[in-house]
Amino acid sequence: MKQRAYLYFISTFLLGAVVGAVGLFLYAWYGGHWHRPMDRGRIVRDLSKELELSDQQAGQLSQIMSDSAKKYDQLHSQVRPQFEALREETDNQIRQILTPEQVQKFDELIRKRRARQPPGPPGPPH
Repeated sequence: MKQRAYLYFISTFLLGAVVGAVGLFLYAWYGGHWHRPMDRGRIVRDLSKELELSDQQAGQLSQIMSDSAKKYDQLHSQVRPQFEALREETDNQIRQILTPEQVQKFDELIRKRRARQPPGPPGPPH
C-alpha cells in the first residue's frame, strides 16, 4: 500500500512537470517571448517539398528570399531612427511625471529591459 502511494506521488509529480514545461513553452512561444529567427533555407526546403518545385524554381525562390531579406534589413535601418526617437520621446514624457527618485528607478528598469532585448528593430516603448 505504501509503495502504491509513492508511485502515485511520483507519477503525479512527473505528470505535473511535463504539463508545466509544455505549458511554459507554449506560453512563451505564442506569447512572443521566444521566436526562432527566420531560416530561409528551411523555408525554401519546406515550400519546395509542399509545392513540388523544380530545382530551377527552388533556386529562384532562394534568390527571392535572399533579395527580400536584404530589403527588410534596409527598411529596418531606415525606420529604426524613427522608432528610437519615439521611444526616447515617450521615456522623456514618463520622466516628467516622476519624482527624482522614481526617475532613477525608471532609468535602471529601462536599462535592464533593453539589455535583455535581442538586437533588431525596437518594439513599442516600455
